[in-house]
Formats: sequence, C-alpha cells, structure tokens
Amino acid sequence: MSNRVNRQVLTLDEFTIQQMRNYPQATGELSNLLRDIGLAAKRVNVEVNKAGLVDILGDFGTVNIQGEQVKKMDVYANNQFIGVLKHGISCAGLGSEELEDIVIFNDEISNNSKYVVVIDPLDGSSNIDVNVTIGTIFGVYRRVTKPGTPCTIEDFLQTGRNQVAAGYVIYGSSTMLVYATKRGVNGFTLDPAIGEFCLSHPDIKCPESGKVYSLNYGNILQFGEKIKNYIERCQKKSKKDGGPYTQRYVGSMVADVHRNLIKGGIFMYPGTVDKPNGKLRLLYECNPFSFIVEVAGGKASNGKQAILDIVPDQLHQRTPFFIGSKLMMEEFESCMNS
Repeated sequence: MSNRVNRQVLTLDEFTIQQMRNYPQATGELSNLLRDIGLAAKRVNVEVNKAGLVDILGDFGTVNIQGEQVKKMDVYANNQFIGVLKHGISCAGLGSEELEDIVIFNDEISNNSKYVVVIDPLDGSSNIDVNVTIGTIFGVYRRVTKPGTPCTIEDFLQTGRNQVAAGYVIYGSSTMLVYATKRGVNGFTLDPAIGEFCLSHPDIKCPESGKVYSLNYGNILQFGEKIKNYIERCQKKSKKDGGPYTQRYVGSMVADVHRNLIKGGIFMYPGTVDKPNGKLRLLYECNPFSFIVEVAGGKASNGKQAILDIVPDQLHQRTPFFIGSKLMMEEFESCMNS
C-alpha cells in the first residue's frame, strides 16, 4: 500500500486559486477573505481541542447582547475572527453575535475593501463543557456604501439573497469548513497532519428528502397548532410515505443542519408563545445557512416567507427558522398554509 500523499486532493488555498483561474475577472478579494476565515477557524479549532486542558472552559462572567451567558471560548473565538479579518485586506467591517454594534475596520485598506462579514463566532458554545459538536457560522455581503469610506450599518442590513458567500465551520469528530457561493457548495476537512483544510465534499447537494426531523421537542406545548400538526404528521409517516421519520436534535444548530444537508432532513426552530420571533438570529445564523442550503437545492423559511427575502431592520433580529430538504420543506409549507 502506497503512503504517498494524494495530490488530487486540493487544499482550501489551492481550490480558491483554481476558482479564480476559472473566472479571470475575479479580483481575488473574496478568496482572500475565505482563506482568512479558514485561518481563524484553525486557531479556534486548536483551542477547542485542548479546552479541557486549560482554563478556557466555563463562563466569562458577562452577558452578551442576546442576554446569554458568555463562555470563555466565545470571547476567544470572537477575538480571533476580528483580529484576522481586521489585519487582512478584504473586509471593511464585521457584525458579531457577541457584540452590540458593528466593528468598523477604519483604515485606508479596509475602507477600500468590498465586503463585510456577519458571524456567530462559536454557535452552541454551551455544549463545549460536555464535548458536544459546536461551530462557527458566517455570511459575506458586498458593501452598498461607497468604497474608500468606512462601512456603516447599512452594509449589514441587507436581505440574505445579497450574500456573495456564506459558510460554517463544524468542530466535531473532524473539523470541516463548508462554504457556498452562487456557483456551489464545497466542504473541506482539516487535515491535522499538515494543518490545512482539504477538499473532501465537492459540490454538495442536499437530498430532496430525508427521514430526520430536528427540533427541541421539550418546547412542544409552546408551539402553534400548525407546527404541532406537522410534527404529528412526521411521527405518523408510514413506509409508503417515505417514513418512518426519526427525531434527531443535538442542540447545536451547526451539527443539526450539517447532518441534514449531507443526509437529508428538516430542522425547525419555531417561535413560541413566550418568544413568537423565535431564538435564532437572522443575520448571522439563519441567512448564512439558508444561502448554503438553497444553493445546495434545499429550502428555508420562517413559516411564512423565504428567509432570504426578509429585509432586516436591526443587527440582532430574530426569526422562526425552518430549513432542509426541498420536498420535506414543501410538505411543511403546505401544512403551514392549510
């Protein structure tokens, strides 16, 4: 058996350069931005993997803008992504789940950058203490304000359809970076031997259907009747209807949506009686995943309209969220419209 490295496998850097060669009009700025995000993700991955060995677990002692207890790894991850993007050449500013206001990289190079980034630096971080999968979610927008000037909140309050790229990093049994442009969705697995993300899941397509539905069943008494009716339909699926469906819920959205993207399924985070707008954030959780899954052939909605068509009016806006395989989403939508 040969131990030679398979040179047919492209690293993230090689892949983005290859993409540039296929599109001579490309400036390379977006490719640089994605590689910067990959660099920050590798740094976060190192700390996630050794979190149990150093004093980095547990609460930081403050509450973020969402009213949630901040974990030490949240702070570390947030600082890493801000630092890498600020010192790069391709990002004018950043909006983060962890910060009340946008961060403007107000220097000459950044002000001339075409893009801004929205990010959840460490989604599901409450799971890190018990060694459950967590992740990073990001979306990239082309600025609407004039290049050469500092970015403003206007650059961030765009519909999800205006994203030029979106992605996530999943820190699990292996570490993967999945990102989408309008040309397709590709997944890269981190090879710890060489410290590089390598193309492992080219041209990802979301199966049209699946047998998994994902939601926090503990909140069912808080859900609306139409949501309850759809859940009951999932539970009663017969073999001839493509069933039976299985409930799978990690409690880390990156893990749940990643599984359904690869294997098919539907993820649901409805509004409740107490929180009619739901818990998930539109700009840096729902929009990026909606962009990725739609490019891969799936669908995403808030139960009334496509997530990517919602016009945001604030940075930390929340929304009910339903996303997954095309046929499963269409069945869900028919229940909601009945």
